[in-house]
Amino acid sequence: MAAHPPKLKANFSTTERLQRLREAFLSKHGEPASFYASAPGRVNLIGEHIDYCGYSVLPMAIEQNILAAVSVNTSQTIQLANTNGKYKDFAASADDLLVDRTDPQWHYYFLCGVRGIQEHFSLAPLAGMKCVVDGTIPASSGLSSSSALVCCAGLVTMEANQKSLSKVTLAEICAKCERYIGTEGGGMDQSISFLAEEGTAKLIEFNPLRATDVKLPDGAVFVIANCCVEMNKAATSHFNIRVVECRIAAKILAKAKGLEMGRLQKLGEVQAELGVSLEDMLVFVEDILHPEPYSKDEICKTLGITPEQLCADILSTNTQHVTQFKLYQRAKHVYGEASRVLQFKAVCDSAPSGAVLRLGELMSQSHKSCRDLYECSCPELDQLVDICLKAGAVGSRLTGAGWGGCTVSMVPSEKMDCFLRTVREQYYMPDARRAALEKQSLFVTKPGQGAAIFTEDA
Repeated sequence: MAAHPPKLKANFSTTERLQRLREAFLSKHGEPASFYASAPGRVNLIGEHIDYCGYSVLPMAIEQNILAAVSVNTSQTIQLANTNGKYKDFAASADDLLVDRTDPQWHYYFLCGVRGIQEHFSLAPLAGMKCVVDGTIPASSGLSSSSALVCCAGLVTMEANQKSLSKVTLAEICAKCERYIGTEGGGMDQSISFLAEEGTAKLIEFNPLRATDVKLPDGAVFVIANCCVEMNKAATSHFNIRVVECRIAAKILAKAKGLEMGRLQKLGEVQAELGVSLEDMLVFVEDILHPEPYSKDEICKTLGITPEQLCADILSTNTQHVTQFKLYQRAKHVYGEASRVLQFKAVCDSAPSGAVLRLGELMSQSHKSCRDLYECSCPELDQLVDICLKAGAVGSRLTGAGWGGCTVSMVPSEKMDCFLRTVREQYYMPDARRAALEKQSLFVTKPGQGAAIFTEDA
Protein backbone atom coordinates (compact mmCIF):
# COMPACT_ATOMS: atom_id res chain seq x y z
CA MET A 1 0.00 0.00 0.00
CA ALA A 2 1.43 3.39 -1.03
CA ALA A 3 2.10 5.69 1.91
CA HIS A 4 0.61 8.80 0.31
CA PRO A 5 -2.69 9.44 -1.48
CA PRO A 6 -2.14 8.76 -5.19
CA LYS A 7 -2.01 11.49 -7.82
CA LEU A 8 -3.74 10.25 -10.93
CA LYS A 9 -4.41 11.60 -14.40
CA ALA A 10 -7.97 12.87 -14.72
CA ASN A 11 -9.59 10.90 -17.53
CA PHE A 12 -12.41 13.13 -18.72
CA SER A 13 -13.10 11.11 -21.86
CA THR A 14 -14.19 8.01 -19.94
CA THR A 15 -15.55 9.53 -16.74
CA GLU A 16 -18.79 11.40 -17.44
CA ARG A 17 -19.18 12.59 -13.87
CA LEU A 18 -15.71 14.14 -13.82
CA GLN A 19 -16.43 15.84 -17.14
CA ARG A 20 -19.74 17.23 -15.81
CA LEU A 21 -17.96 18.55 -12.71
CA ARG A 22 -15.26 20.14 -14.88
CA GLU A 23 -17.95 21.93 -16.87
CA ALA A 24 -19.89 22.94 -13.73
CA PHE A 25 -16.76 24.50 -12.23
CA LEU A 26 -15.96 26.41 -15.42
CA SER A 27 -19.55 27.65 -15.64
CA LYS A 28 -19.58 28.69 -11.99
CA HIS A 29 -16.22 30.45 -11.81
CA GLY A 30 -15.28 31.29 -15.42
CA GLU A 31 -11.94 29.53 -15.03
CA PRO A 32 -10.77 25.91 -15.11
CA ALA A 33 -10.19 23.87 -11.97
CA SER A 34 -6.56 23.34 -11.00
CA PHE A 35 -7.11 19.82 -9.70
CA TYR A 36 -9.73 17.39 -8.43
CA ALA A 37 -9.95 15.23 -5.30
CA SER A 38 -12.11 12.29 -4.31
CA ALA A 39 -12.86 10.51 -1.03
CA PRO A 40 -15.08 7.41 -0.89
CA GLY A 41 -17.90 6.49 1.42
CA ARG A 42 -17.72 3.17 3.20
CA VAL A 43 -19.79 0.25 4.35
CA ASN A 44 -18.87 -1.31 7.66
CA LEU A 45 -19.24 -5.07 7.27
CA ILE A 46 -18.97 -5.72 11.01
CA GLY A 47 -17.77 -3.85 14.09
CA GLU A 48 -20.42 -1.24 14.91
CA HIS A 49 -19.91 1.43 17.57
CA ILE A 50 -16.63 -0.03 18.79
CA ASP A 51 -13.96 2.10 17.08
CA TYR A 52 -14.41 4.86 19.67
CA CYS A 53 -14.00 2.19 22.36
CA GLY A 54 -10.55 1.30 20.98
CA TYR A 55 -11.49 -1.83 19.01
CA SER A 56 -10.82 -2.97 15.46
CA VAL A 57 -13.48 -2.64 12.76
CA LEU A 58 -13.88 -4.22 9.33
CA PRO A 59 -15.13 -1.82 6.63
CA MET A 60 -14.57 -1.43 2.92
CA ALA A 61 -14.77 1.63 0.70
CA ILE A 62 -17.67 1.83 -1.76
CA GLU A 63 -17.85 3.27 -5.27
CA GLN A 64 -20.00 6.21 -4.15
CA ASN A 65 -17.82 9.16 -3.17
CA ILE A 66 -17.33 12.89 -2.69
CA LEU A 67 -15.64 14.55 -5.65
CA ALA A 68 -14.36 18.15 -5.59
CA ALA A 69 -13.04 20.46 -8.29
CA VAL A 70 -10.68 23.13 -6.98
CA SER A 71 -8.80 26.24 -8.03
CA VAL A 72 -6.30 28.04 -5.83
CA ASN A 73 -5.86 31.79 -5.31
CA THR A 74 -4.43 34.35 -2.89
CA SER A 75 -7.75 35.68 -1.55
CA GLN A 76 -7.56 33.67 1.71
CA THR A 77 -11.25 32.96 1.17
CA ILE A 78 -12.87 29.54 0.92
CA GLN A 79 -15.71 29.56 -1.65
CA LEU A 80 -17.89 26.46 -1.67
CA ALA A 81 -20.60 25.37 -4.08
CA ASN A 82 -22.39 22.07 -4.57
CA THR A 83 -23.77 20.51 -7.74
CA ASN A 84 -26.85 19.51 -5.72
CA GLY A 85 -29.10 22.57 -5.64
CA LYS A 86 -30.43 21.84 -2.16
CA TYR A 87 -27.00 22.64 -0.72
CA LYS A 88 -26.44 26.39 -0.73
CA ASP A 89 -23.23 28.22 -1.68
CA PHE A 90 -21.02 29.31 1.19
CA ALA A 91 -17.95 31.47 1.65
CA ALA A 92 -15.68 32.02 4.65
CA SER A 93 -12.50 33.92 5.39
CA ALA A 94 -9.48 31.78 6.26
CA ASP A 95 -9.21 33.89 9.41
CA ASP A 96 -12.72 32.94 10.51
CA LEU A 97 -13.35 29.24 9.86
CA LEU A 98 -16.00 28.81 12.52
CA VAL A 99 -17.92 25.52 12.63
CA ASP A 100 -21.41 25.87 14.07
CA ARG A 101 -22.05 22.55 15.84
CA THR A 102 -25.66 23.55 16.55
CA ASP A 103 -26.40 23.67 12.81
CA PRO A 104 -24.61 20.78 11.00
CA GLN A 105 -24.86 22.08 7.43
CA TRP A 106 -22.83 20.49 4.62
CA HIS A 107 -20.32 23.31 4.39
CA TYR A 108 -19.37 23.01 8.06
CA TYR A 109 -18.15 19.46 7.45
CA PHE A 110 -15.97 20.85 4.66
CA LEU A 111 -14.62 23.54 6.99
CA CYS A 112 -13.73 20.85 9.54
CA GLY A 113 -11.32 19.34 7.02
CA VAL A 114 -9.87 22.75 6.09
CA ARG A 115 -9.32 23.63 9.74
CA GLY A 116 -7.69 20.29 10.48
CA ILE A 117 -4.98 20.84 7.87
CA GLN A 118 -4.65 24.54 8.66
CA GLU A 119 -3.99 23.80 12.32
CA HIS A 120 -1.71 20.83 11.66
CA PHE A 121 0.64 22.96 9.58
CA SER A 122 -0.10 26.29 11.37
CA LEU A 123 -0.85 27.69 7.92
CA ALA A 124 -0.77 31.48 7.81
CA PRO A 125 -1.73 32.57 5.29
CA LEU A 126 -4.02 29.78 4.13
CA ALA A 127 -4.38 29.46 0.38
CA GLY A 128 -7.68 30.72 -0.96
CA MET A 129 -9.80 28.12 -2.73
CA LYS A 130 -12.80 27.90 -5.00
CA CYS A 131 -14.42 24.48 -4.71
CA VAL A 132 -17.35 22.80 -6.40
CA VAL A 133 -18.40 19.58 -4.68
CA ASP A 134 -20.32 16.66 -6.17
CA GLY A 135 -21.45 13.74 -4.02
CA THR A 136 -22.99 10.35 -4.82
CA ILE A 137 -23.12 9.00 -1.25
CA PRO A 138 -26.71 9.17 0.04
CA ALA A 139 -26.82 11.72 2.88
CA SER A 140 -27.53 10.55 6.45
CA SER A 141 -27.57 6.93 5.30
CA GLY A 142 -24.85 5.36 7.43
CA LEU A 143 -22.41 5.23 4.50
CA SER A 144 -20.18 8.01 5.81
CA SER A 145 -21.08 10.88 3.50
CA SER A 146 -20.14 13.45 6.14
CA SER A 147 -16.75 11.91 6.94
CA ALA A 148 -15.97 11.52 3.23
CA LEU A 149 -16.66 15.25 2.83
CA VAL A 150 -14.31 16.03 5.72
CA CYS A 151 -11.64 13.78 4.20
CA CYS A 152 -12.03 15.29 0.74
CA ALA A 153 -11.73 18.79 2.24
CA GLY A 154 -8.59 17.81 4.15
CA LEU A 155 -7.01 16.35 1.02
CA VAL A 156 -7.97 19.41 -1.04
CA THR A 157 -6.52 21.79 1.56
CA MET A 158 -3.26 19.84 1.76
CA GLU A 159 -2.85 19.92 -2.02
CA ALA A 160 -3.87 23.58 -2.39
CA ASN A 161 -1.25 24.58 0.16
CA GLN A 162 1.45 22.42 -1.46
CA LYS A 163 1.91 20.16 1.53
CA SER A 164 2.36 16.40 1.74
CA LEU A 165 1.01 13.99 4.32
CA SER A 166 0.74 10.22 4.55
CA LYS A 167 -2.64 8.52 4.35
CA VAL A 168 -2.39 7.54 8.01
CA THR A 169 -1.66 11.11 9.15
CA LEU A 170 -4.48 12.49 6.98
CA ALA A 171 -6.89 9.93 8.46
CA GLU A 172 -5.85 10.84 12.00
CA ILE A 173 -6.18 14.58 11.34
CA CYS A 174 -9.60 14.19 9.72
CA ALA A 175 -10.89 11.95 12.52
CA LYS A 176 -9.84 14.54 15.07
CA CYS A 177 -11.11 17.61 13.20
CA GLU A 178 -14.58 16.14 12.51
CA ARG A 179 -15.18 16.54 16.25
CA TYR A 180 -15.44 20.29 15.60
CA ILE A 181 -18.99 19.55 14.51
CA GLY A 182 -19.68 17.76 17.77
CA THR A 183 -19.51 14.05 16.90
CA GLU A 184 -17.18 12.01 19.10
CA GLY A 185 -16.41 9.31 16.53
CA GLY A 186 -13.57 6.84 16.70
CA GLY A 187 -11.83 7.19 13.34
CA MET A 188 -13.09 4.25 11.28
CA ASP A 189 -14.76 6.35 8.58
CA GLN A 190 -11.78 8.59 7.93
CA SER A 191 -9.32 5.68 8.08
CA ILE A 192 -11.02 3.56 5.44
CA SER A 193 -11.63 6.62 3.24
CA PHE A 194 -7.85 7.13 2.97
CA LEU A 195 -6.50 3.59 3.45
CA ALA A 196 -8.93 1.65 1.25
CA GLU A 197 -7.65 -0.31 -1.74
CA GLU A 198 -9.68 -1.69 -4.58
CA GLY A 199 -10.56 -5.36 -4.22
CA THR A 200 -10.05 -5.79 -0.48
CA ALA A 201 -11.82 -4.99 2.74
CA LYS A 202 -9.66 -3.81 5.64
CA LEU A 203 -9.26 -4.62 9.29
CA ILE A 204 -8.70 -1.16 10.78
CA GLU A 205 -6.84 -1.11 14.10
CA PHE A 206 -6.15 1.91 16.29
CA ASN A 207 -3.36 3.18 18.52
CA PRO A 208 -1.40 3.02 16.31
CA LEU A 209 -3.63 3.28 13.25
CA ARG A 210 -3.00 0.48 10.76
CA ALA A 211 -4.92 -1.38 8.09
CA THR A 212 -4.68 -5.06 7.13
CA ASP A 213 -6.12 -6.56 3.94
CA VAL A 214 -9.08 -8.90 4.43
CA LYS A 215 -9.91 -11.05 1.40
CA LEU A 216 -13.65 -11.58 1.23
CA PRO A 217 -14.80 -15.06 0.21
CA ASP A 218 -15.76 -15.96 -3.33
CA GLY A 219 -19.33 -16.99 -3.97
CA ALA A 220 -21.09 -14.10 -2.23
CA VAL A 221 -21.77 -10.42 -2.81
CA PHE A 222 -22.58 -7.59 -0.42
CA VAL A 223 -25.78 -5.66 -1.05
CA ILE A 224 -26.56 -2.29 0.53
CA ALA A 225 -30.19 -1.31 1.11
CA ASN A 226 -31.24 2.06 2.49
CA CYS A 227 -34.25 1.94 4.83
CA CYS A 228 -34.94 5.58 3.76
CA VAL A 229 -34.96 6.93 7.32
CA GLU A 230 -32.36 9.68 7.54
CA MET A 231 -30.24 10.06 10.66
CA ASN A 232 -27.77 12.94 11.01
CA LYS A 233 -25.65 11.87 13.99
CA ALA A 234 -24.37 15.41 14.57
CA ALA A 235 -27.93 16.76 14.77
CA THR A 236 -28.99 14.45 17.63
CA SER A 237 -27.48 13.25 20.89
CA HIS A 238 -28.08 9.51 20.25
CA PHE A 239 -24.52 8.86 19.12
CA ASN A 240 -22.75 10.83 21.84
CA ILE A 241 -24.97 9.28 24.54
CA ARG A 242 -23.57 5.88 23.54
CA VAL A 243 -20.02 7.24 23.62
CA VAL A 244 -20.59 8.58 27.12
CA GLU A 245 -22.26 5.38 28.35
CA CYS A 246 -19.24 3.38 27.18
CA ARG A 247 -16.90 5.87 28.87
CA ILE A 248 -18.75 5.58 32.19
CA ALA A 249 -18.88 1.77 31.92
CA ALA A 250 -15.12 1.70 31.32
CA LYS A 251 -14.47 3.77 34.43
CA ILE A 252 -16.75 1.65 36.66
CA LEU A 253 -15.16 -1.58 35.40
CA ALA A 254 -11.69 -0.09 35.90
CA LYS A 255 -12.43 1.00 39.45
CA ALA A 256 -13.96 -2.37 40.36
CA LYS A 257 -10.78 -4.06 39.13
CA GLY A 258 -8.48 -1.76 41.10
CA LEU A 259 -7.26 0.26 38.11
CA GLU A 260 -6.65 4.00 38.11
CA MET A 261 -9.88 5.05 36.42
CA GLY A 262 -9.00 8.71 35.84
CA ARG A 263 -6.83 8.10 32.79
CA LEU A 264 -8.94 5.28 31.31
CA GLN A 265 -11.61 6.44 28.88
CA LYS A 266 -12.31 3.41 26.68
CA LEU A 267 -13.56 -0.11 27.23
CA GLY A 268 -10.66 -1.36 25.12
CA GLU A 269 -8.16 0.36 27.42
CA VAL A 270 -9.59 -1.48 30.42
CA GLN A 271 -9.13 -4.84 28.72
CA ALA A 272 -5.58 -3.95 27.67
CA GLU A 273 -4.70 -2.80 31.19
CA LEU A 274 -6.04 -6.02 32.70
CA GLY A 275 -4.39 -8.20 30.05
CA VAL A 276 -7.39 -10.52 29.74
CA SER A 277 -9.52 -11.87 26.89
CA LEU A 278 -12.73 -10.43 25.50
CA GLU A 279 -14.53 -13.44 27.00
CA ASP A 280 -13.12 -12.50 30.42
CA MET A 281 -14.37 -8.93 29.94
CA LEU A 282 -17.87 -10.23 29.22
CA VAL A 283 -17.75 -12.15 32.50
CA PHE A 284 -16.64 -8.98 34.32
CA VAL A 285 -19.57 -7.09 32.77
CA GLU A 286 -21.97 -9.70 34.18
CA ASP A 287 -20.30 -9.58 37.61
CA ILE A 288 -19.83 -5.81 37.98
CA LEU A 289 -22.53 -3.97 36.02
CA HIS A 290 -26.27 -4.37 36.53
CA PRO A 291 -28.83 -4.44 33.70
CA GLU A 292 -30.99 -1.71 35.26
CA PRO A 293 -30.19 1.84 34.11
CA TYR A 294 -27.79 3.87 36.24
CA SER A 295 -28.77 7.31 37.53
CA LYS A 296 -26.33 10.18 37.73
CA ASP A 297 -26.33 9.85 41.53
CA GLU A 298 -25.43 6.16 41.38
CA ILE A 299 -22.64 6.83 38.88
CA CYS A 300 -21.20 9.56 41.09
CA LYS A 301 -21.33 7.39 44.20
CA THR A 302 -19.80 4.40 42.41
CA LEU A 303 -16.95 6.46 40.95
CA GLY A 304 -16.52 8.70 44.00
CA ILE A 305 -16.95 11.91 42.04
CA THR A 306 -19.20 14.95 42.31
CA PRO A 307 -22.07 15.74 39.91
CA GLU A 308 -20.00 18.69 38.74
CA GLN A 309 -17.07 16.40 37.88
CA LEU A 310 -19.40 14.04 36.01
CA CYS A 311 -20.75 16.89 33.89
CA ALA A 312 -17.39 18.54 33.27
CA ASP A 313 -15.09 15.53 32.81
CA ILE A 314 -17.24 12.70 31.44
CA LEU A 315 -20.43 13.99 29.79
CA SER A 316 -20.27 15.83 26.48
CA THR A 317 -22.00 19.11 25.70
CA ASN A 318 -25.09 17.50 24.20
CA THR A 319 -25.45 14.74 26.83
CA GLN A 320 -25.76 16.93 29.92
CA HIS A 321 -29.53 16.38 29.93
CA VAL A 322 -29.36 12.58 30.14
CA THR A 323 -30.57 11.14 33.47
CA GLN A 324 -30.41 7.35 32.85
CA PHE A 325 -27.46 5.39 31.47
CA LYS A 326 -27.52 1.77 30.24
CA LEU A 327 -23.98 0.68 31.02
CA TYR A 328 -24.36 -3.11 31.17
CA GLN A 329 -26.02 -3.32 27.76
CA ARG A 330 -23.52 -1.02 26.03
CA ALA A 331 -20.43 -2.75 27.44
CA LYS A 332 -21.83 -6.19 26.62
CA HIS A 333 -22.40 -5.12 23.01
CA VAL A 334 -18.91 -3.64 22.66
CA TYR A 335 -17.00 -6.66 23.96
CA GLY A 336 -19.22 -9.08 22.02
CA GLU A 337 -18.93 -7.08 18.80
CA ALA A 338 -15.15 -6.78 19.16
CA SER A 339 -15.02 -10.58 19.37
CA ARG A 340 -17.23 -10.95 16.26
CA VAL A 341 -14.85 -8.74 14.25
CA LEU A 342 -11.90 -10.99 15.09
CA GLN A 343 -13.95 -14.10 14.28
CA PHE A 344 -15.01 -12.55 10.93
CA LYS A 345 -11.41 -11.87 9.95
CA ALA A 346 -10.29 -15.34 11.05
CA VAL A 347 -12.94 -16.96 8.83
CA CYS A 348 -11.90 -14.77 5.87
CA ASP A 349 -8.22 -15.65 6.44
CA SER A 350 -8.72 -19.40 6.75
CA ALA A 351 -11.53 -19.65 4.15
CA PRO A 352 -13.02 -22.90 5.47
CA SER A 353 -15.87 -24.67 3.75
CA GLY A 354 -19.04 -22.96 4.88
CA ALA A 355 -17.23 -19.62 5.27
CA VAL A 356 -20.08 -17.66 3.69
CA LEU A 357 -22.64 -19.11 6.08
CA ARG A 358 -20.43 -18.47 9.12
CA LEU A 359 -19.81 -14.84 8.11
CA GLY A 360 -23.53 -14.38 7.59
CA GLU A 361 -24.23 -15.72 11.07
CA LEU A 362 -21.76 -13.23 12.57
CA MET A 363 -23.40 -10.35 10.70
CA SER A 364 -26.86 -11.34 11.92
CA GLN A 365 -25.59 -11.69 15.50
CA SER A 366 -24.16 -8.19 15.16
CA HIS A 367 -27.53 -6.78 14.15
CA LYS A 368 -29.29 -8.42 17.08
CA SER A 369 -26.72 -6.93 19.45
CA CYS A 370 -27.08 -3.47 17.87
CA ARG A 371 -30.86 -3.77 18.12
CA ASP A 372 -31.22 -5.23 21.61
CA LEU A 373 -28.14 -4.14 23.57
CA TYR A 374 -26.97 -0.95 21.86
CA GLU A 375 -30.48 0.12 20.80
CA CYS A 376 -29.25 1.88 17.67
CA SER A 377 -31.63 0.27 15.21
CA CYS A 378 -35.14 1.43 14.28
CA PRO A 379 -38.33 -0.37 13.15
CA GLU A 380 -37.61 0.23 9.46
CA LEU A 381 -34.07 -1.20 9.73
CA ASP A 382 -35.37 -4.26 11.57
CA GLN A 383 -38.07 -4.77 8.95
CA LEU A 384 -35.54 -4.44 6.14
CA VAL A 385 -33.13 -6.91 7.79
CA ASP A 386 -35.97 -9.45 8.14
CA ILE A 387 -36.93 -9.02 4.48
CA CYS A 388 -33.31 -9.41 3.38
CA LEU A 389 -32.89 -12.64 5.35
CA LYS A 390 -36.10 -14.10 3.95
CA ALA A 391 -35.06 -13.02 0.45
CA GLY A 392 -31.95 -15.20 0.57
CA ALA A 393 -29.25 -13.28 2.47
CA VAL A 394 -27.10 -15.48 4.72
CA GLY A 395 -26.60 -12.49 7.01
CA SER A 396 -27.89 -8.93 7.27
CA ARG A 397 -27.28 -6.06 9.64
CA LEU A 398 -27.51 -2.31 10.04
CA THR A 399 -24.34 -0.49 9.04
CA GLY A 400 -23.12 2.87 10.25
CA ALA A 401 -24.36 4.67 13.32
CA GLY A 402 -27.89 3.34 12.96
CA TRP A 403 -31.24 4.89 13.95
CA GLY A 404 -31.87 4.92 10.21
CA GLY A 405 -29.69 4.58 7.13
CA CYS A 406 -28.61 1.33 5.53
CA THR A 407 -28.36 -2.39 5.95
CA VAL A 408 -25.61 -4.53 4.46
CA SER A 409 -26.44 -8.10 3.49
CA MET A 410 -24.26 -11.01 2.43
CA VAL A 411 -25.94 -12.80 -0.46
CA PRO A 412 -24.83 -15.97 -2.30
CA SER A 413 -23.98 -14.91 -5.86
CA GLU A 414 -26.48 -17.26 -7.45
CA LYS A 415 -29.32 -15.73 -5.40
CA MET A 416 -28.49 -12.10 -6.11
CA ASP A 417 -31.06 -11.39 -8.83
CA CYS A 418 -33.88 -13.03 -6.89
CA PHE A 419 -32.75 -11.24 -3.72
CA LEU A 420 -32.80 -7.80 -5.34
CA ARG A 421 -36.20 -8.41 -6.89
CA THR A 422 -37.72 -9.61 -3.61
CA VAL A 423 -36.36 -6.73 -1.54
CA ARG A 424 -37.54 -4.28 -4.18
CA GLU A 425 -41.04 -5.77 -4.20
CA GLN A 426 -41.44 -6.21 -0.46
CA TYR A 427 -39.74 -3.12 0.97
CA TYR A 428 -39.61 -0.39 -1.66
CA MET A 429 -42.57 -0.80 -4.00
CA PRO A 430 -45.39 -0.79 -1.37
CA ASP A 431 -44.36 2.72 -0.24
CA ALA A 432 -44.44 5.60 -2.75
CA ARG A 433 -41.61 7.53 -1.10
CA ARG A 434 -39.35 4.47 -0.87
CA ALA A 435 -40.23 3.47 -4.43
CA ALA A 436 -39.07 6.87 -5.68
CA LEU A 437 -35.72 6.40 -3.91
CA GLU A 438 -35.19 2.74 -4.76
CA LYS A 439 -32.73 3.14 -7.63
CA GLN A 440 -30.13 4.86 -5.41
CA SER A 441 -31.10 2.89 -2.30
CA LEU A 442 -30.54 -0.75 -3.30
CA PHE A 443 -27.26 -1.77 -4.90
CA VAL A 444 -24.49 -4.37 -4.97
CA THR A 445 -21.12 -3.13 -3.77
CA LYS A 446 -17.52 -4.31 -3.81
CA PRO A 447 -14.32 -2.96 -2.19
CA GLY A 448 -13.44 0.40 -3.72
CA GLN A 449 -10.42 2.70 -3.95
CA GLY A 450 -9.33 5.20 -1.30
CA ALA A 451 -9.00 8.98 -1.57
CA ALA A 452 -7.00 10.41 -4.46
CA ILE A 453 -5.93 13.60 -6.24
CA PHE A 454 -6.62 13.98 -9.98
CA THR A 455 -4.88 16.43 -12.29
CA GLU A 456 -4.97 16.96 -16.03
CA ASP A 457 -1.25 16.25 -16.36
CA ALA A 458 -0.50 13.68 -13.63
